[in-house]
Parts: sequence; structure tokens; C-alpha cells
Amino acid sequence: MSAVANQEIKLIARASEGRQNFWSLTLPELEQVMDGWGQPTYRARQVFQWAYKELAEDFADMGNLPRELRERLAETYSLVNLRAERDLISKDRQTYKALLALPDGQTIEAVLMLYEARATVCVSSQVGCAIGCPFCASGQMGLQRNLNAGEIVEQVIYFSRFLRRWHAGTAGELGSGITVPAEIQNVTNLVFMGMGEPLANYNNLWRAIRNLNAAHGLAMGARRMTVSTSGLVPRIEQFAREPEEVNLAISLHAANDELRDQMVPINKKWPVARLMEAASTYIATTNRRLSYEWALIQGVNDAPERAEELAIAIKGQLCHVNVIPLNPVSNTPFHRSSRQHIHDFQAVLTAHGIPNTVRIEKGVDIQAACGQLKAEQQGLTTVTED
Repeated sequence: MSAVANQEIKLIARASEGRQNFWSLTLPELEQVMDGWGQPTYRARQVFQWAYKELAEDFADMGNLPRELRERLAETYSLVNLRAERDLISKDRQTYKALLALPDGQTIEAVLMLYEARATVCVSSQVGCAIGCPFCASGQMGLQRNLNAGEIVEQVIYFSRFLRRWHAGTAGELGSGITVPAEIQNVTNLVFMGMGEPLANYNNLWRAIRNLNAAHGLAMGARRMTVSTSGLVPRIEQFAREPEEVNLAISLHAANDELRDQMVPINKKWPVARLMEAASTYIATTNRRLSYEWALIQGVNDAPERAEELAIAIKGQLCHVNVIPLNPVSNTPFHRSSRQHIHDFQAVLTAHGIPNTVRIEKGVDIQAACGQLKAEQQGLTTVTED
């Protein structure tokens, strides 16, 4: 076992001893703590500098803090609460997926995807998912619990530390399996498209986003973050009123109620027409482009008439469609659409003037779709090859 892994296990053990997850804290909250401890409030900014900029893993390393304060912080909070239970690197050396163990024994998944000039992390928001989409591995396992804000933030910190180690040459055997472009020094983009329905964990999601966005946090631009939802209409309308300019994507997958009821069961509560109203409200309120995600499934939603339904439903909206070849999951009857069907589907959208792209596939060989690795670990599913 590597020295890094040994250190990680020790720090996780400390976290399980009743310490609070540091990453759930906001700066004003830590300033109140400092004040209550008889410390000047500027100490909070120093701690945040060490945590978010230096990516410290132990309060003992925060050299410009008094020793007594470092010790009290270490007694109260933990900077390391996630441990990689399993790591997978894709064959093209550009995708790194981690099955991360939480202090309570639950596991979540997060993925680092490398492109020419950006590093995108796919973040989970819940342990499992209650929506129950039948083609989704997370949907097969149900919902165990929400993640707290710190557990959401720390997924990003986990990969930020990995990139820092990779460039320093200290990422060990895992680092030798992945190739990071020289211009990528830090995580540049976030997509909240991992396990769970982000808008069902709304308050924790936004607390995490604000810590990641804040200048004293990771200072990640709001427009570099995208939150995906299966269609929780009241939360979409609330999302539109948030001051931060975070992008929104709707996992649509069908544009008629009969089919969408089967594919995305939340549609029975908020059907397509109501969802389209919320989408139009979002666009009108924010003046931001909305994304629609459409996982193409052979013989289910990939026919030209399905594309016609989609084009009619969203015509006139400021929007974009991400056409996504399905990441196949066993124990389900669903298969990826053929290249020809993907081309034909796109052609219909293009003919209607609907902007669209086929999403670049990342990590199919390492089960990078949300929930696949956890489900396989639990014996529920394995990825299938087409």
C-alpha cells in the first residue's frame, strides 16, 4: 500500500471519530467559530486559503496558524472524509473514475474527464437515486440518503488533489495510468450529473456550489458548472431565481407523456407540458441557454418521429440538445442506438433548426455512467459491450 493511501486511511479514521466535515463550512460560519474560540476572524480566511488553494489534508500543515488553533481545528473538523475504494482509468488514459467510501460506509461515484484544455469532474449529489429511470444504474439501487454539502464539495477537492499530485510526480501507480495535458493544472468544469437527482438535494447542492464558486473557495466560475435534473418543476423554477449563473440541463429522453412516464417516472407528477412551462420560465428569467439531454436507446426513443416530437416541444426556446449514446447497463433490456440512428435523429433536429451535438463519450470501458461501478460492486449490474 502506498504512503498516500496509508495517510488517507489514517485521516479517514480520524474523520469517523466524531469530527465534522470541514467542507460543509461557509466562510462566515468559520469566522463565527473563530470568534467563539477567541481568535481573530481573519484566521478563518487563512484556513480557507490552506484548504481550498493549497489543498491541505491536515490542519497540522497550516504553518501560519498558532499550534493551539491547529490542534483545536483538528479535534473539531476533518479535511479528508472520502476514501477511494476502487479506481479505474480508461484505456485512452483520459478518464478516471473513483468509487468513494464515505465515513458511514456508503459509497458514491465521481469521475474526472480530461479534454484538451479542460478537466471536468462529474459530481454525485445523493447515495443512489429515487427517480427510478429504468435505463440508469443509479435508478436500480434506490435512494439511501442525501449527501451533505461537504461530501459534494470534497469530490471536487479529491480530484483537485489528484491533479496536484500528478503534476508533482507523486500520484504513484494511479498517476502513471492517466495522461494530463500540461495546460490543465486544476479542475476547470463541474457537471452535477453523477449519482442522484441534484435538485432533490437542493439546499446542500447550493451550499456546495457557493463554496466552490466563492473567491475564498475554489473560485470556480458559475458558468463552468452545470446541474442536471430529471424534471423537478418547482425546483427548476426556484433554480431560475438563484443569483449565480449556473447552467441547467434537463434529462428529457422523451417528449410525449406515454413514453416519458416509463423512462423518467417523475414525469407522472410533472408531465412534459408542465416541464416545458418551467423550462420557458427558466430561459425567460435567466436569459441563459438551457440544455436538454437525450440518451438514445435502440428501438425506444431513437426513431425520427421521436426527434420530431422533441423538435416541436422545444422549438423557439433558447436551448441546445445533447444527444447521448446510451452507456449500456446489464440487467436491463436497453441497448445503445446504432450510428445510423444517431445520425438520423440529429438530422431531424438540425432540419428544424435545433442546435445539437453528440456528446463525446468518456469512460465507457470503465463504466463511467453514474451508478454503474457501485452497482457492479453490489452485484446488481455490469456494463455490457455492444
